[in-house]
Amino acid sequence: MSEECAMKLQVLDKSGKPVQEVDLPEEVFFYPVKDHLIYEAVVNYLANQRQGTACTKNRGEVSGGGRKPWRQKGTGRARAGSIRSPLWRHGGTVFGPKPRDYSYSIPKKAKKNALKSALSAKLAENHLLIIDEIRIEEPKTKIAASWLKSLNIDSALIVDDRENRNLYLAVRNIPEVKAVDDENLNIYDVLRYRWLVFSQRSFNSLVERLK
Repeated sequence: MSEECAMKLQVLDKSGKPVQEVDLPEEVFFYPVKDHLIYEAVVNYLANQRQGTACTKNRGEVSGGGRKPWRQKGTGRARAGSIRSPLWRHGGTVFGPKPRDYSYSIPKKAKKNALKSALSAKLAENHLLIIDEIRIEEPKTKIAASWLKSLNIDSALIVDDRENRNLYLAVRNIPEVKAVDDENLNIYDVLRYRWLVFSQRSFNSLVERLK
């Protein structure tokens, strides 16, 4: 493939027929695939999704009186100062999880370059499609599933504007298919799904942002 051909990608209509070509900016879609950047960005994304709501009770929080269960000496039993001791059944938990914030930040440039790496990888695998206009007549799963089947797509991240409400409603019940706005495109979803399908307007918007 010549360099001139490599810098372009066909735009398809809804039925999968080529209608035109678009230029692929070298700084976006031919960015080196940097595994370490991709790894850091994915770990960061997953950490930021954690709710951090796990909570256990320590000995000061479990129910039970503060009275000493029995006298110190003379019973033949081991010394005990509280029924809330972690050694006892229904006692407190030692060093258990408490609600916390797992989120952290990585440099914006690193996150941006990681996404470029993922897009370059999708292009190299020939798993990147641009559709001139993604139009779903009715918000029905059957219609969306039939359209994807006609394109021979079984797992896809579809990127289009939030205004395309029919698309979002039609694909939300299809396994291994997800629709997102280009502004909410993240590296985890790009890597998770086999195909990356852009509407032309979302493609142009993303390119402008990543240049």
